[in-house]
Amino acid sequence: MVDLIKVSYAQTGKSASLDHYGMREMQGRAFEAKDSQYLLLKAPPASGKSRALMFLALDKLVNQGVKKVIVAVPEMTIGGSFSDTDLKQFGFFADWHVETFNNLCIPGGDAGKVNAFVRFMQSTTDQILICTHATFRFAFDKMNAADFNDTLVAIDEFHHVSVDGENRLGSNIDKLMKGSNAHIIAMTGSYFRGDAVPILLPDDEAQFKQVTYSYYEQLNGYQYLKSLGIGYHFYQGQYIDAVNQVLDPHKKTIIHIPNVNSMESTGNKYEEVDRILDALGEVQARNPATGIITVKHVSGTVLKIANLVDDSVGRIDVQLYLRNVKSAEDIDIIIALGMAKEGFDWPWCEHVLTIGYRSSMTEIVQIIGRATRDCKGKTHAQFTNLIAQPDAEDEDVKKSVNNMLKAITVSLLMEQVLAPNINFKPRSRMFEGETLPPGTIIIEDATTPVSEKVLTALQNVDNITAMLVQKAEVVIAAVSETSTEVINKVQLPKIIETLYPDFNDDERETIREAVLTQMLVQTSGGIFSGDDLPPDAEIFVPPGKTEEPITTGPSGGDIGGIPKANQQFVKMGSKFINIENLNIDLIDSVNPFQGAYEILSKALTSSVLKTIQDVVVGMRSQMTEEEAVVLWPRIVEYTQTHKREPTMTGNDPLERRLAEGLAYIKRRKQEAMSKA
Repeated sequence: MVDLIKVSYAQTGKSASLDHYGMREMQGRAFEAKDSQYLLLKAPPASGKSRALMFLALDKLVNQGVKKVIVAVPEMTIGGSFSDTDLKQFGFFADWHVETFNNLCIPGGDAGKVNAFVRFMQSTTDQILICTHATFRFAFDKMNAADFNDTLVAIDEFHHVSVDGENRLGSNIDKLMKGSNAHIIAMTGSYFRGDAVPILLPDDEAQFKQVTYSYYEQLNGYQYLKSLGIGYHFYQGQYIDAVNQVLDPHKKTIIHIPNVNSMESTGNKYEEVDRILDALGEVQARNPATGIITVKHVSGTVLKIANLVDDSVGRIDVQLYLRNVKSAEDIDIIIALGMAKEGFDWPWCEHVLTIGYRSSMTEIVQIIGRATRDCKGKTHAQFTNLIAQPDAEDEDVKKSVNNMLKAITVSLLMEQVLAPNINFKPRSRMFEGETLPPGTIIIEDATTPVSEKVLTALQNVDNITAMLVQKAEVVIAAVSETSTEVINKVQLPKIIETLYPDFNDDERETIREAVLTQMLVQTSGGIFSGDDLPPDAEIFVPPGKTEEPITTGPSGGDIGGIPKANQQFVKMGSKFINIENLNIDLIDSVNPFQGAYEILSKALTSSVLKTIQDVVVGMRSQMTEEEAVVLWPRIVEYTQTHKREPTMTGNDPLERRLAEGLAYIKRRKQEAMSKA
């Protein structure tokens, strides 16, 4: 197995510590925005979003004139996260209590739940109701938007919403905002949708106060978890023959088998579970009361295994058992298909093994979140994706390559999600002598001050990055060394123009530079302070710049001209560069996905890598005029260096792409001459 990402954390304990209200760091940050009518809370799994909502909702009920609270969750099992909670014991002014008859996350038909919902809304005393997204949608059809006046509507796992015309939940949110004074709290662990459809209309989204708590803040502030790895294992043949190579029976593991319609599946999900059980050892028994299976491993260890793939009546017993797990000894391995993802809490989980690619970034974030709970005795969490290795002789080689590219897309985006925070501050908004917090990059805007709308856009750099990484051309760059200029100067500007059509060229360029700067910082190890650099650090000084006088490093050695300790550096190759010396020419020259390519080059054989690259060439979109213009200087340079034009049959994928660009330019020139 090869890890495309390996991140270590400081174990500060900060994200788990409680303030005088009993709030964790994220919850306190959300509570600071309690007076906002529309609030979007973006925070990772296990950060405490459910309790954050309790604090916010109770304040609105007690202090802000809100009379009712509706909490909508995607599925019934998640409703348990909002059960009665004693908050006064930690210092808060009220407890969270839900009347039994107002908890609609229970078995039963939709009609009865809709009636209960309407009855709740008509009651003059009932205050809090828990229901599923589906119940909320059906009930909304029976009511008017104005019926939700003085009501807080909280949508958990908000990424299920979109502006797509078929997404009724998204339509209902829009109607609430336009036709009532309802308060709305939207919560999500991932604001990325795999289908690239916006979650909210731009005008609606602009009205939401955004509170963001990053994955890095969450994990860095844990007490026990030290590191997280995201890796891949490539197999040939059937995946069930490769499971033993990546499955450690001594680690608490969730195994997600592939959808029965996917190329990785054998078509028989029950048989796949049986073969996984056999790979783990000798099946001994299935407890008739709990449904838990015991398997004796060859080491003599008896494993307790939950089968959530079996969708017979017995699965309810298994779910009930898992809901009441109290210790690490209660369960060892969970095998699932569509379950045990979002909202599933098993803090002892160390490893999530997923077979086949997952096209949704949100789904991956949720799956990884099962293993990133902080837990005593757990120092490392691992996500492993078992992926079919492309074979040139395989009829489905194109599909295999496509699946691998999609898996890599997730890694590229997770690299951004898991990286330390980067904040941007215009020079024009700094006061003399101001000390900026770590991870802050200054925008030089002396000529044209940065506008408020650009600053708002810079708060959503992660969304821009997500759209960039999900573009096929960019993923191809991770495996074929595509020209960096095409990504940085063609694809990225297109995305920014799509998102911000009313921005002028200078504003879009500011955003482009910010996105590339953040990606450079995050893929090169983050920002380093001057006093944290190694004694032998080599400082890169761009042409035309002069470095400050040589100073003494932290261990007493001469480190080649590092300025004051409070200055910040980013690593470029083997050298460090002062962030203040970064310029767009330097940033534009860096391919932020080069690391992924290098790792893949080591993990895959040359024949497999060539198979991928050959298929990639055939999968490319047609050459565009914009890309041809960007490639032209490289075409000229290549021709001068090699004394020949690039050819379509060259071994180097970049040469072949340059040849495509040259062919496009020649064709356009011929067309122009024929019209003259």
